[in-house]
Amino acid sequence: MSFMRHIRITAALTLATVALLALCAGLVTPYSYAHQFRDLPGAAPSAAHLLGTDALGRDLLSRLLYGTRLSLFLAPAAALLSTLIAGVLGAVAGLLGGWRERFILSIADLGMALPLLFVLIALRAMLPMDVAPLASVAATFLMLGLLGWPSSLRVVWAATRAIRESDFLLLARSNGSTSLRLILRHILPNLRPVLLAQFWVSIPVFILAEATLSMLGLGVMEPLPSWGNLLRGLEDFSAITANPWRIAPVVLLIVVVVCFQLILPAQEELA
Repeated sequence: MSFMRHIRITAALTLATVALLALCAGLVTPYSYAHQFRDLPGAAPSAAHLLGTDALGRDLLSRLLYGTRLSLFLAPAAALLSTLIAGVLGAVAGLLGGWRERFILSIADLGMALPLLFVLIALRAMLPMDVAPLASVAATFLMLGLLGWPSSLRVVWAATRAIRESDFLLLARSNGSTSLRLILRHILPNLRPVLLAQFWVSIPVFILAEATLSMLGLGVMEPLPSWGNLLRGLEDFSAITANPWRIAPVVLLIVVVVCFQLILPAQEELA
């Protein structure tokens, strides 16, 4: 077994462990992410609060685990939506060609020319700032899914063009298959490795995008925790110096993103 294979297995096990801890947050910690210990604001780590408490007296370990659950499980949902959009539009453009291809590629080029984060900030800023926490979660990850597909589309489009004249598609056409049937029954199943790789690429991108939005106060709203609004507590450098355990969300975010990047080459090999 090669060294890189060992690294990828370790990264996968690390991700699985983080996901399991987040999923079982209620069993790992007895506290709610919103419960305030008003007599313990900014407390140091202890047997009762392993990472201490924040400025409002909320248990940091609870908020970290529940925030990890939100960010780590909804980012793949947004990546799935983005990949499905890229898959369908890329297959349509690659199969049909002509004005449809030019139109879809032009939209994708426009989307790639505008930085995703700036577009997300602009769109989120147009929405009311006093939305309910659950509505802010839905809005954040829905915007990521609906706007994050252009970078994947060209990969899917190129892969579709490569198989457009293949024997199995010509046979399906000769049997009277419609364009919709060709896309759904023949093209997309054969692009599964490509779509899987694009899905995997999108997850850490969306995790970082959500973290940035929430850190700016435009993503997941309090009291719901996410990696982004947990990072907002790190604005005071003197507080971090005095309480270094507060950087736990940063460390976990870096570990998760690096693990995704280490596993990614294996997905690209499948494509």
